[in-house]
Amino acid sequence: MRKTFFAVAIILGTLTHAAFAQFTLEQVRSYPYPTELAAAATGARIAWAFNEQGRRNIYAAEGPTFTARQLTKYDRDDGQELSSVGVSADGRWVVYVRGGDHGSNWDDALPVNVGSNPVPPKVQIFSVPFDGGDPKAIGDGDEPVISPRGDVVAFIKGGQIWTAPIDGSAPAKQLLTVRGENGDLRWSPDGARLAFVANRGDHAFIGVFTNDSTLITWLAPAFARDRSPRWSPDGKRIAFVRLPGTGGAPDSLLPPRPNPWEIWTGDAASGAAQRLWRSPETLAGSVPTTDGGTNLGWAAAGRIVFLSYQDGWPHLYSIAAAGGAPLLLTPGRYMAEHITLSRDGRWLLFAGNTGSDSLDIDRRHVVRVPTDRAAAEVMTPGTGLEWSPAVTGDGATLVFISATPQRPPLPAAMPLTARGAIRTIAADHIPRDYPTGLITPRQVAFKSADGLTIHGQLFEAPGKSSARKPAIVYVHGGPPRQMLLGWHYSDYYANAYALNQYLASRGFIVLSVNYRLGIGYGYNFHQPPGSGARGAAEYRDVQAGAAFLRALPRVDVSRIGIYGGSYGGYLTALALARNSDVFAAGVDIHGVHDWSSYLGALDRQRYEQAPDADSAMATAWHSSPVSSVAGWKSPVLLIHGDDDRNVRFSQSTDLVRRLAAQGVRFETLVIPDDTHHFLRYSNILTVDKATADFLERQLLQANSADARATGRP
Repeated sequence: MRKTFFAVAIILGTLTHAAFAQFTLEQVRSYPYPTELAAAATGARIAWAFNEQGRRNIYAAEGPTFTARQLTKYDRDDGQELSSVGVSADGRWVVYVRGGDHGSNWDDALPVNVGSNPVPPKVQIFSVPFDGGDPKAIGDGDEPVISPRGDVVAFIKGGQIWTAPIDGSAPAKQLLTVRGENGDLRWSPDGARLAFVANRGDHAFIGVFTNDSTLITWLAPAFARDRSPRWSPDGKRIAFVRLPGTGGAPDSLLPPRPNPWEIWTGDAASGAAQRLWRSPETLAGSVPTTDGGTNLGWAAAGRIVFLSYQDGWPHLYSIAAAGGAPLLLTPGRYMAEHITLSRDGRWLLFAGNTGSDSLDIDRRHVVRVPTDRAAAEVMTPGTGLEWSPAVTGDGATLVFISATPQRPPLPAAMPLTARGAIRTIAADHIPRDYPTGLITPRQVAFKSADGLTIHGQLFEAPGKSSARKPAIVYVHGGPPRQMLLGWHYSDYYANAYALNQYLASRGFIVLSVNYRLGIGYGYNFHQPPGSGARGAAEYRDVQAGAAFLRALPRVDVSRIGIYGGSYGGYLTALALARNSDVFAAGVDIHGVHDWSSYLGALDRQRYEQAPDADSAMATAWHSSPVSSVAGWKSPVLLIHGDDDRNVRFSQSTDLVRRLAAQGVRFETLVIPDDTHHFLRYSNILTVDKATADFLERQLLQANSADARATGRP
């Protein structure tokens, strides 16, 4: 029997657990969430975006007190995200984008109309005075970059470059017309010129615009894809990344291939350029795919900094702009992400999973390292989590976002040199009824079938009951993600952390599995052979997580469920299709269900085929949940927003038809006009409540034997 939910109609479980304080899903999801932390190039002014139960606003603070002030007055849960927050160099203005879905795989700059309004919202750039006042609409567009002079904002509209006064005193105008899709705008240090990338499909150029009467300078144009222009501090040269152009005979699809890249430097006036460094011709030497990619930057003292996976971990390097061997700045078994270069170019600051505690591999701490030597220092040691570091323009204060396993993320500040205490900012925005007794998840490790060590976080409410409990495997999406021992730096996974806390409070034992393909454990873990559409090797780690739970004496092995979103939805569907004997029920949130549909669209458009095209197609099919629907017996809840820009909605409509034909018990929840990230807070609550309710009905409220025999729709 099928049942479709189009509104919130959730029956909360009636069981109580006296050993652990109960709280509602609304309470644990009530936390404010900060993003887009930015600092001015001078002084001690910072700004960020705050999402408070769907009401997104720009906030600001200034040292030394760093008292939070609300700059905008958006008072509705309208699903309009705030992104690209920047503060002008003089600290007078805060610029931001309102609208779009900037975590998507396509159409990120198109409007999101989660309210199904007859006239959809726009994606617009605004500025607001730091000292207070009404926001100024600069223009329709995206990717704003403030001039170092603080008077003009450049941005992208329709693939072209536009500019507007930062105070909104005049309409925006198109700066130039250049063929291709333009982006990655970078002002010269004096604000007189603008470097950009002109993407023309199979190739891309780095251009430099000076004024209307001066020809565009192209940096060493070639049959290549150039990206990431970065000015030297004196404004005379530009460093950039070069990749090969597309084309050539089709290669095999199943074996992984190196993706080499180079660093070039060029004269900004003449366009003459030369290669500075070339990556190793190895898989690990390929273009890094962690946060920020190559993270290219031009530092002080003629050093160019970048990130590479070449030694097996995503590490930072620097190389003299005049040439020579690169210097490894961050040796060790840890990764660097959320990387920023200090204003003076002397320091790199980043979030790393390192510290004196062995548990730090599943945390994030702010680390700094000089750009000319390997002397990394963990600035925020301890049991908390910290990310998104920046240094105030006066060089005195380190600002970042901070959380603990119990306290949700907040902006924070500490002295950069004196190592003072961490000061949280805007703590008064945490609601009064927010739960104070959240679980500290426990790090666990177990072996997959092929011997690979897998990390996980175990959520279990304290108590002395001898009764066996139902359990849930949670699988994250991405897949290049890492779930942590506390609140996550992605709002999507912070939501999952809150939901796991709630499920544990309801009586479940929850295991979050950091399966292979994720980040945080080195290149071989992040890029394993035979994974995804090439064989789904990562599913072994999900099976190993279930085996870990089954071995716990306090777990009822007949009541193990599974849930996840995106890639986690794919693995949830794969688990139910292949192992309904292990997983009694599941919730599949916007998962991929047929890899062959992606591979077919990629390769079947040309006459010349890859030598293993047929084998790759067959492997993709057999790696997909739809290939194993005949074994799917357990009930499932399928959830999808129909403006999903990461996973096609058709992936779920197809699966629904197959499950119906197979007679599998399923329920559905469709969220009209929302995206993969459920930008409307009320929709997030709908999804979370439906997930929790379904798992409770299938696993918690029924006797284990009855639940497996009948399952309730």
